Amino acid sequence: MVWVKFISADGKKRDEVFAQPGQILLDVAQANGQPLEGTCEGQMACSTCHVIIDPADFAKLPRASEAEEDMLDLAASATRNSRLSCQIVIDESYDTLTVRMPAESRNMQGM
Repeated sequence: MVWVKFISADGKKRDEVFAQPGQILLDVAQANGQPLEGTCEGQMACSTCHVIIDPADFAKLPRASEAEEDMLDLAASATRNSRLSCQIVIDESYDTLTVRMPAESRNMQGM
């Protein structure tokens, strides 16, 4: 099990959950009620599941693909540690993963 910590954009709300190896971070986040739209349902055709990974944890993750980096170019408030949560598969070697919600996002469903 991997301990995943979600931090709200303003830093005031923190949720901690366990995730199983093999789970997709987007699914873990949505099951925890995090504000990630995931419009394309993991097909990497949008950037509505954009998250910011804690710098200490970012280095643990495999590098983003070129296609993911292209989608991150469209993400609002993208940073050096931004990733698409639909592309992060929980790995038991992570131990913990700290994820911050971005300050703004692009809502593709018009809600």
